[in-house]
Amino acid sequence: MPLEAHRCPNGHLTNPGHPRCPECAEPQTETVDLTDRTAEVVTWTTSTATPPGVRQPNHLAIVEFDVDGESVRTIGQVTGGDEVAIGDEVRPVYADELRDSDAGIREKESQDWDGYRFEPTT
Repeated sequence: MPLEAHRCPNGHLTNPGHPRCPECAEPQTETVDLTDRTAEVVTWTTSTATPPGVRQPNHLAIVEFDVDGESVRTIGQVTGGDEVAIGDEVRPVYADELRDSDAGIREKESQDWDGYRFEPTT
């Protein structure tokens, strides 16, 4: 499963995707794989009161990817919370389970449990 941004014909990028671009209202018709790219930490925080099955503490960051001169931001967990700072370079790292599927209140089969965390590159 790739980490994807969605692009409209005018080059605007979003993550997650939308039926129409939030900037120009054109349909988003293309995807860009961010999996092998690096991003910069814009800001980060640590949550100590997490939902059932989510690790504690849960380090989260908003990161920004540069794709051919256009930027796109996304949010996700950080692998090493005490080791991240604004401006750090991170890369997406696939995780089979972002939270414990046995601790959720919904049926396991009703949602995806995998996704990406961000890991500092240095």
